[in-house]
Amino acid sequence: MQGSIGVFDSGYGGLTVLKEIVAKLPQYDYIYLGDNSRSPYGNRSFNTVYHYTLQCVEWFFRQGCPLVILACNTASAKALRTIQQNDLPRMAPDKRVLGVIRPTTEVVGQYTKSKKVGVLATNGTVQSNSYVIEINKFYPDVQVIQEACPMWVPLVENNEHEGHGADFFIKKNIHQLLKKEPLIDTILLACTHYPLLIKKITEYTPVDITILSQGKIVANSLADYLKRHNEMETRLSKNGQKIFYTTDSTADFDKHAAAFYGRPVSAIHTDLS
Repeated sequence: MQGSIGVFDSGYGGLTVLKEIVAKLPQYDYIYLGDNSRSPYGNRSFNTVYHYTLQCVEWFFRQGCPLVILACNTASAKALRTIQQNDLPRMAPDKRVLGVIRPTTEVVGQYTKSKKVGVLATNGTVQSNSYVIEINKFYPDVQVIQEACPMWVPLVENNEHEGHGADFFIKKNIHQLLKKEPLIDTILLACTHYPLLIKKITEYTPVDITILSQGKIVANSLADYLKRHNEMETRLSKNGQKIFYTTDSTADFDKHAAAFYGRPVSAIHTDLS
């Protein structure tokens, strides 16, 4: 029996990843779930994020998805490893859950010459140290400098990402990051909301610094994964369908989602039962 690829986020940000995955792999069917009623995850405890994420992964499995992508940095940082190591062997050994951190950390070292990489992320992702740990696994000689940007997601979700308030906070956080290490030559946007801020991020970042978003990197990594894992690829349905779910108001979801996904969407409500 074949099923869709599940793509999960605590809210809207994962739509920036889904957009790039669909552009790269349009033939597959996708189910997107935004847990908007409990968003944001960024400031919640490890235990809370783990339980919320596991509940959503179980929901995807009930929809028949053999493969789930956690298109959420906080969920990838705080829940993915436990789900992969402890929960999957018990509840669904034939299914897979992947995240967005590893694909990014596998390639980030290819972009830096100074061996100084900056990471802009939510509080939760910074506190997890996931990017520091994972980048150092692949590139032990690369120094990772992090800066938490707690106001960036609220700016995006309240449609203020093009206003003057965004200028203040973006300029401030980039300045603080580069003050910690002036030799940074690569900055990773380690939150799926941040691509919507790319114009202002570019404006306040020196032109010789490379700015990396995750969407295309994750899409390329997924394409490579499916090439290498034919046993999973053959279990995926290929009708080009996309279905969107939210745990909160569908009207609110539809209103905001288009900015992230690049086209209008029509969501279905679910209570995860």
